[in-house]
Amino acid sequence: MVAGLVITYMRPFQIGDRVKVGPTIGDVVEKNLLVTRIRTIKNVDITIPNSNILSSHIMNYSAVADSQGLILNPRITIGYEVNWRQVHQLMKDAAARTEGLMKDSKPFIFQTDLGNSYVEYELNVYTHLANKFDDIYSDLRKNLQDCFNEAKVEIMSPTYHSLRDGNEIHIPPEYKS
Repeated sequence: MVAGLVITYMRPFQIGDRVKVGPTIGDVVEKNLLVTRIRTIKNVDITIPNSNILSSHIMNYSAVADSQGLILNPRITIGYEVNWRQVHQLMKDAAARTEGLMKDSKPFIFQTDLGNSYVEYELNVYTHLANKFDDIYSDLRKNLQDCFNEAKVEIMSPTYHSLRDGNEIHIPPEYKS
């Protein structure tokens, strides 16, 4: 019960916030003196004792999403043969197609790794919809695939690259014409 009182006065989250407590991500649906209940995106209610919440760190995705926006940051890997400026533009094009992103905040891109056969890029975009970030991530990844396929640029992984002979670009057939 002491943990419940501490959580009440600490206010790390409110009912309805999208949070991550330990490995659990979901929306807070109930909090009382003994436990907090979190509903996952798969509609599974998870009951977490408040003493466990106090002994772990809490990530609150909703805390500043309304005012400053939550940053989503999918990563992709592209071969060195593709100009980084083109990659940046394709990523921005994918962001522009994605519903639920803040249109008044410009996306920004980091190049996070220079691997043996690829460059890793991280697209950073803002949303006010913290409780929908899984759906927005999914749509954004679909749009990244579409934009890169339309430009005939492969999204690679080093394993895939090393297991083929390199004679053919590997994108869906409808984009090859």
